[in-house]
Amino acid sequence: MTAFVRACGLGELEEDTPKRVELDGTPVSVVRTEGEVFAIHDICSHANVSLAEGEVDDCHIECWLHGSRFDLRSGKPDSLPATRPVPVYPVKIEGDDVLVSLSQES
Repeated sequence: MTAFVRACGLGELEEDTPKRVELDGTPVSVVRTEGEVFAIHDICSHANVSLAEGEVDDCHIECWLHGSRFDLRSGKPDSLPATRPVPVYPVKIEGDDVLVSLSQES
């Protein structure tokens, strides 16, 4: 069984504004966009910087430092300089709670 932990409240998420949380020592960006909530590893695979400081557009998050964009659904980069994906995590909503599972990365 996949263990889910509370990341934040749904009401804490602004549309297209990443929220950085730490779950069991793992930095995670939680993003509400296009009617869905996504959880993606918060550290860019190209540079050791927080993705939560970047911008969200069209179901992608952009690293603020060098401009690499990562798909929030798959973690795959679609622009250089990043070439490696970042982990994405399953999300479920229970009431106002946003729950994320780190034990089963997509």
